Amino acid sequence: MYKLNCILASSVGNVCRQLTASLNANGSSLCGSSVLQRTLCSSAVRLQETAASTTESGKTSRDFSHSPPLPGQDSSLRWGGKTFEELPIAHIKATYNNTHIQLTDSEGQSMVRTSCGTEGFKNIKKSTPVAAQTTGISAAAKATAKGVTFVRVVLKGLGPGRLSAIKGLTMGGLEIVSITDNTPVPHNGCRPRKARRM
Repeated sequence: MYKLNCILASSVGNVCRQLTASLNANGSSLCGSSVLQRTLCSSAVRLQETAASTTESGKTSRDFSHSPPLPGQDSSLRWGGKTFEELPIAHIKATYNNTHIQLTDSEGQSMVRTSCGTEGFKNIKKSTPVAAQTTGISAAAKATAKGVTFVRVVLKGLGPGRLSAIKGLTMGGLEIVSITDNTPVPHNGCRPRKARRM
């Protein structure tokens, strides 16, 4: 690719020089000839500058990647001065009857813990998206009081408060870096219970 850029830049430069030489030799007094000459020369200079900058930034373009780093791989990405592995983790467990949110540091030590029940919702109201969003806002407020701004989110479960809890965390002022779904899926493990009769 670099060789192609160099060949292209040199050929465009040669064409521009030939055009400007022929314009100067003819002495044509067209009203736009000086403008054309200036445009051709400036475009050739611009191409040469971009070719030179690509050689200088070749090292940085090799370091940059559009895909996230693999576990254990060094990366230059930082969020608030912390690497991806050092960011706190917000564990969201969305069951059919409740939604639990627990924020831990990178080592697994609990920092903030809340659920729909502790936020004052009773019985069937615990399993609503509104309760999960309120729980997310409360957890985010407690986390920002402890100095947390960037978090990773790990989801578990298929409850109704699954997405509302994430929305509540962002509404509370936390910046979510990544969302990971960690819902346990059986590979035809235990026999399920009998179907409920309606």
